[in-house]
Amino acid sequence: MPAALHIDLDRAWNRDELPFQSLDAIEWGPQLRFSAPPRVIERFHREYATHLAPFLLYGSGDFHHLTALWLRRLSRPAVVISFDDHPDWDIRPPKWCCGGWVNRALELSNVQRVGIWGCGNFECWWPRQLFGNRRAERTGLLEVHPWADERPVKDRQRRGAILRENWREHFELFVNNFRGAEVYVTIDLDCLCANEAVTNWESGRFTIVDLEWALAKLRDACRIVAGDICGAFSKPTYARWKQRLASEMDHPNLSRPGPEQTREINYSALKKLWPLLAE
Repeated sequence: MPAALHIDLDRAWNRDELPFQSLDAIEWGPQLRFSAPPRVIERFHREYATHLAPFLLYGSGDFHHLTALWLRRLSRPAVVISFDDHPDWDIRPPKWCCGGWVNRALELSNVQRVGIWGCGNFECWWPRQLFGNRRAERTGLLEVHPWADERPVKDRQRRGAILRENWREHFELFVNNFRGAEVYVTIDLDCLCANEAVTNWESGRFTIVDLEWALAKLRDACRIVAGDICGAFSKPTYARWKQRLASEMDHPNLSRPGPEQTREINYSALKKLWPLLAE
């Protein structure tokens, strides 16, 4: 089995430019994008489960719920760490959706806990946090670390809140809590600022230098046994009208650079991050 594999769902990446094997799954992209019925998810998993590698590259963040499938491969208990501009902890239907995959991960017996770093959007704050998995957060199974720099002072007291000036200190304390553990790392490129990644969603506040530092800290303290990167922009196509409607209502309307510049920006990010994740 190769150590790394690209699963091509949406042409977000040019397979000819990648330094590892690519698996063509384009026919599945419209069915899986943003959300999918459980029967479709399971059918996809049955078809591809035996082909997966420990480290996976796949398409837009619209497919981030597939991380919960990739996690099924873990044979030993592990801590899951997600770098993402969104908490992806929504408890509302549909069950399989890019905005709720963390809950599917927490259902797995070998997932000890999940930590999400770099959330910048409104889902972590009142009132939208009511739709998040607060129970898992209260019990410590889930840690959410949203940016609070531009929030009111009282919001900075939120559990897990981080600031630009102190997030590295908080991250080191977090990592020290499970020193020596096996770790799965998932990176959604929308956690990066707009000039360092072009995605289908809002941009985050991390820089590539930030993630390089965080991955180095993880490697020093833990064993990264598997992981994935998603989040590169791709033009959306859908298989079902309800899926399209929900997705289009949820996505922001943003201006983006042209295709060539988009490719250059995202490949630049990948070339810097991938060796630290999958070395």
